[in-house]
Amino acid sequence: MTRPIVIIAAVLGVVFLALTVCYLALPAGSLPGFLPGYEAGATGHHSKHAIAALVVALALFALAWFQSKPRQA
Repeated sequence: MTRPIVIIAAVLGVVFLALTVCYLALPAGSLPGFLPGYEAGATGHHSKHAIAALVVALALFALAWFQSKPRQA
């Protein structure tokens, strides 16, 4: 039962890691419209959004890692 949790957490971790890169690399005006932080014509970057996405990615990777350990009898 933990195998699907590990896969889902790892995939979501990669998605949030990619989101972190988007927030750091693209100005707010160039972000896709469906992402939080999109502001038309803005030139600044969303550092706080990037940090939050990184924290979530690290938490998901930790969840996947701890769930993948073998259970002790």
